[in-house]
Formats: sequence, structure tokens, C-alpha cells
Amino acid sequence: MFNLFHLSLKLSGFPIAKAQADFEKILQISEADYPDYLENKKREIVEFHLKNNAFYQNLVGKETFDNWNDLPILTKKDLQKPLKDRLSNGYSEKTVFVNKTSGSSGDPFVFAKDKEAHAITWASIIHRFGWYGVDFNSSYQARFYGIPLDFIGYRKERLKDFLSKRYRFPIFDLSDKILDGVFEHFKTKKFDYINGYTSSIVLFGKYLQARNIVLTDVCPTLKVCMVTSEMLFEEDKILLEKHLGIPVVNEYGASELDLIAFQNPKDEWQVNSETLFVEILDENNQPVPYGKEGKVVITSLYNKAHPFIRYEIGDVGILDEKSTLKKPILKKLIGRTSDVALLPSGKKSPGLTFYYVTKSIIEDDGNVKEFIVRQTKLDSFEIDYVSSVELTLEQIQEIEKAIAKYLEPGLHFTYNRKEILERTKRGKLKQFQSML
Repeated sequence: MFNLFHLSLKLSGFPIAKAQADFEKILQISEADYPDYLENKKREIVEFHLKNNAFYQNLVGKETFDNWNDLPILTKKDLQKPLKDRLSNGYSEKTVFVNKTSGSSGDPFVFAKDKEAHAITWASIIHRFGWYGVDFNSSYQARFYGIPLDFIGYRKERLKDFLSKRYRFPIFDLSDKILDGVFEHFKTKKFDYINGYTSSIVLFGKYLQARNIVLTDVCPTLKVCMVTSEMLFEEDKILLEKHLGIPVVNEYGASELDLIAFQNPKDEWQVNSETLFVEILDENNQPVPYGKEGKVVITSLYNKAHPFIRYEIGDVGILDEKSTLKKPILKKLIGRTSDVALLPSGKKSPGLTFYYVTKSIIEDDGNVKEFIVRQTKLDSFEIDYVSSVELTLEQIQEIEKAIAKYLEPGLHFTYNRKEILERTKRGKLKQFQSML
């Protein structure tokens, strides 16, 4: 088999063969020896950046450290300065992998990884996808992702898609007419797996449900579906598994880091402890016990070009009580810290609470395909939804009754039926938005 994917990484200067060998060695470290491996890697990466990175020295305020928990929390706002001012000695923008975050948290920035760190990120992704029999050199991917619409950006992504054995469905318009075309591709192409944004794949799942279709009946080569970038709700997972006819795997990642957690074949959301160190911290930046919720803070153990040390990603989560340092399990991802609704009573509530409560009622009749909730004032919210028919008065009363029960009474709602919902430049659907 001609390894086109590996070759494309190699030609771009990413030492993938060495990275995979190094990654294999990490996997072999025993549970008993893992705490020592982790402590050494943490100390090594901090000492490297304290010695070689002026941006990080300035953030810490000294050139040595004694206690891990005394190290500052790095925020996205800290990183909103020119990349050249954040690179370590010996690295330039021409010698590193450069990309930018999607800005879904409201704080986009440009970041860098040295080529070795980027290669080990790929080794980690290849390993996890391999749990489900996916091989990037030979498996054909149906990709539900955004794509740049400018000529050069568009052509570049299409070339990357060709080299990576994937066919991309642009997701900015997912009306039934467009989904008819998507479905035709599944009839004629031998796809091995589906990968992409949760909301887009869920929309396709609902299209199949409305027509009583199981996708593997027309595309029997499909093995698995990986969803990413947006919340996957349990009822959506059930719908997808039924109408795609394959297991649905939940992925949690960040472009500036790596895959953070990936659902393993035992249905556990296994945290990447090989290339990352994931902490759950309270509001005073102290670690919380397993089983308690807190903000997700992540250290990249291998990136020497740019520090991501105790980096607050902007999410709230819980690590399972059965977690170990070698095998942490993400019990729950609650959503973004920035997506918080402030209520007239002074209560703060995760914005996704509105989405959860509304979802249970709004989608029961099968007419509503997708929706978003937007807070416009302290006591006022708008719900934009795509549906074949208007919401009934009964549905609206049910939604408002449930919100009064789960959150608080006296909130005002307006409902806007839309042809299509606005997505971010990358094609993500932001399920809750606060305009406050």
C-alpha cells in the first residue's frame, strides 16, 4: 500500500516515523511508572520554556519554579499578541507549524507547534483512530467540515483532502436539496468512515430518519463515525447510530493542542495522557478531586516552539473517579466557561442548560431540525430554529414551563423560524450565544 498520507507529512518536514516510534514507547510505560514519566515531562517542558521563551519567563516572573500549582494559568487573552513575540529561541515562523484557533470561545489567536510536536500529535491521532480500524493511508473519509471559500484557500484544502484520502462536504448550506446530493455520494463512493462537526452530521442523520433510511444499506463499507467540535447529546447519538448504521465515537480536541479525549471501544471518554497533562481546577486554580467539576486546564508536554503550560481552554468538565494518571477518563464535558447565562435573580447558569431543556421539547415532533438559543438581555432570549412548520403555542408553553422549573420564572422568549442557521466561518454551530 502506497502511504500517501505519511509521505505528505514527511515531505512537509514532520518526522512521523520517529514520532510514532516515540509514541509507542510512551504507551509501553506501566501504570506504576507513569507518575514519574509525567513529572519528568512536566518539569522538562516548564524548564525549557523558562530558559528559552521570553514570553513565558515574563508570564511566570522568574526563571525557576518549585511548585507546579504556583505556575500561572495561561489564558487565550494572554496569547493575543504577535506570534513572533511568543516563540522560543531557535524557532521562527518559517520553521514551525503555524495555525489559528477557530475563535469559537470569542478569543481567536495564532499558534505554533514545532515539527516534532506536530508529528507526535499526528501519532496520537493515528493511534486512536486505529482503535476502530481506521488507517489514514488507506481508509476513505466522508468529511463534514467547513472550507475556506477564497480560491487559494479552497484549492489548498481540496489538495489536502486528496492527499488524506477524504471527500469533503461543505456544510454552510445543509438544506434537503444539498443533503440529497450528499446522500448520492454515499451511494457511489466506498467510504470507510465519517468525520466532522457534530451538528452537521446530526442534521444528515435527521434527513435519513425522515426518509427511514439506514446509511449502511446504501454504503456497506462504512465502519464508524467520529464527531467533533460541538456537543454530542445522548439522544442524537442514538439517532445517528440507528440511521448511519455504525458506532458513533465522540472526540474532544483543540487545534492548538491535540486530541484531548477520545471515546475508546469500551465507551469511555479516554483522556490523552501521552502528549498532554489535563487538570480540572477550581476558581482559585487549585486541583479538584476526581468526580468534581471545574475548568479544564491543559499542558502540552512536547511543544517546545510555543508554551501551552496550564492553559485554560475555556471548557468546564469532570474527570471520572476511576481515573488514573496513565488512563484519565473524562466523565462529562459541561460546555464553555464563556457560554454562561446571567439571570435577573443573579444566578449564573451554563448556557447549554437552556439548550438541553428546550431540546427535549422542541425536537419531539420531528419537525425541528436544529436551533440555537441567544441571550439578548438579562431576562430576554431568542430562539432561532429551522423547521418545516411553526412551533405551536403548546410547544412554546411547554418550553417556558420547563425553563421556569429548571432555571427561573419570569424570563421572556421570542421565536424566529429560519430557513438556515448562521454558522461560524469554519462552519460550527454555536448552540448558545450570550450578547450581554
